[in-house]
Amino acid sequence: MNYNTLISAEILQPHLNDPNWIIIDCRFSLADTEAGFSAYRHGHIPNARYAHLNNDLSSRITDFTGRHPLPNMKALVNKLGDWGIDNNSQVVVYDDASGAFAGRLWWLLRSLGYDKVAVLDGGNKHWQKLGYPVTTILPTIKASVFRAYPTDNSTLTALEVQNSLAQKTICLLDARAPERYYGKHEPIDPVAGHIPGAINRTFQLNLESNGLFLSAEDLRSQFKQLIGDKNPQQVVHTCGSGVTACHNLLAMEVAGLTGSKLYAGSWSEWIRDKNRPTATKCT
Repeated sequence: MNYNTLISAEILQPHLNDPNWIIIDCRFSLADTEAGFSAYRHGHIPNARYAHLNNDLSSRITDFTGRHPLPNMKALVNKLGDWGIDNNSQVVVYDDASGAFAGRLWWLLRSLGYDKVAVLDGGNKHWQKLGYPVTTILPTIKASVFRAYPTDNSTLTALEVQNSLAQKTICLLDARAPERYYGKHEPIDPVAGHIPGAINRTFQLNLESNGLFLSAEDLRSQFKQLIGDKNPQQVVHTCGSGVTACHNLLAMEVAGLTGSKLYAGSWSEWIRDKNRPTATKCT
């Protein structure tokens, strides 16, 4: 059986030494970019590799990009092979933020045409809560060859977002916290507010109080209420830099609302062009 949205700790645990299962630790902190790797070295799920959001899952920032531009896909494909992933692997990604960062790699693999990838529900915190093993031993990795079959319709550019909003052909969901969406508090980006027409759906709403995802039924009900008469293929996700937006996209897939898209540049790219409109009130 292949897992392509979420996977439970109970299902993963018996496969820790299965060579066809590749586990990737995606822990990261925006406040301390090396905290995730430090946490990995102090204890990780056995045989997990480490993926660094800035170095492995993003490309260099320029004057025209957001804070986490999509990686060079050729370099990413090579990295996936270096981690031992081939086209028969079951990939499991996790972090300590209930999927807020692991969702990025989940989405990247799907954008490369690969769907045998799942986010560990509850992440590292739930794994340890259940008493499952962690180790400081680095994995022995046998490099492989990963072949990508990228999809052409998984992302929108800023211009496509702007035009589609004007034509009312998309529903744009913003995964940031409400205080950032409304411009009341902006700790990261130089401009506060949101893209006019975006609807706030902070990604934390996808989770139970214990950090596990809500049921598929609950997620489906909530997203259906948000998107109204738009079909899932007309939904586009945004956030600060295109990372936590993937959490909402994952939640929709869990809910059976498949085919939504990502505005990868998100708010931090949008505000690079002063001619693009911004808002601080709900529209």
